[in-house]
Amino acid sequence: MNIIRNTFAKTTGIALFAAALLSVAPARTEATEIGFSELRIGNGDQKPLVVGVWYPTAAPAEEHPLGAYVQTVAPDAPVVGEHLPLIVMSHGNGGTYQNNYDTALALAKAGFVAVAVSHTGDTNQDQSRALYVMDRPQHMHRLIDCMLSEWPDHARLDANRVGVFGFSIGGFTALVAAGGIPDLSLTEAHFKAHPDYYDSQVAKRSGASPEEVAMLRSKLPASTWVHDPRIKAAVVAAPALGYSFGREGLKDIKVPIQLWRAGDDHILPHPDYAEAVRIALPAPPEYHVVENADHFDFLAPCTDMLRQFAPMICVSRPGFDRAAFHQTFNAEVVRYFKETLKVE
Repeated sequence: MNIIRNTFAKTTGIALFAAALLSVAPARTEATEIGFSELRIGNGDQKPLVVGVWYPTAAPAEEHPLGAYVQTVAPDAPVVGEHLPLIVMSHGNGGTYQNNYDTALALAKAGFVAVAVSHTGDTNQDQSRALYVMDRPQHMHRLIDCMLSEWPDHARLDANRVGVFGFSIGGFTALVAAGGIPDLSLTEAHFKAHPDYYDSQVAKRSGASPEEVAMLRSKLPASTWVHDPRIKAAVVAAPALGYSFGREGLKDIKVPIQLWRAGDDHILPHPDYAEAVRIALPAPPEYHVVENADHFDFLAPCTDMLRQFAPMICVSRPGFDRAAFHQTFNAEVVRYFKETLKVE
């Protein structure tokens, strides 16, 4: 078995129209709490993928540290339920699987199994492959493979009800996994026109050689981009590189999309990202524009520890209540996945 369960430890580090969906049996669970496990998943010749798994359980839950956050979970507790829907989650540039832990908790509380991956080479500790955005959809495909066939409780999952959630470059990842094909040759002109944008800065500080940068800004073969037909619905928040798709690049996306845009996104400014995706999708998404929100407001509300170590992602615009927003955001994400994946 190519999966390792990490014993839960108290740590203090920083750590996306639908084709007709199959009629499936309703998810059944008697869970009252949320279980959590951290796993390491073998990924071929690459480093193992570190993932967090949230799921329904009947075991008692208590507060436990999760990097710079605190969550109320039952570590490594037994999974409860049958025909459970699966949501795989992709974080933004330089993040970790923990960044949307509150959304994962809300999904698990509603009877889903939520699994978030730390993308090897694009985390807060390792930016060595941050420009290699083609790695990320491969990670999601591997993650779904693992959960549906190798995870010890894979028999409790419903392979016909798989969704993907992605934020920022994780939103790009979700779009590719759902069938999108970007044209990275468009990035060079974009970066020249907007050298102050965050994505332009990522390219500059990546440490990639001129040859690597040239390759990664070319129109790569369609086979470069790994799709996963098991994905039946997607939630995409503030997608990076949205302009790189166009109608041609998104024409094969057939699953329903819930799309979110921050009204005052200074990291990925309107209209080149979420709006570009909205215009190019073959079917209109469920579109949410969050007034007065900034880019990082889609991340879980910050703790004092996170404000100390990563203050940039903790700053909201005056008058914006991230904690209050996340109550609505998480409820809408759960509702959408319930509707599109037919979860009772």
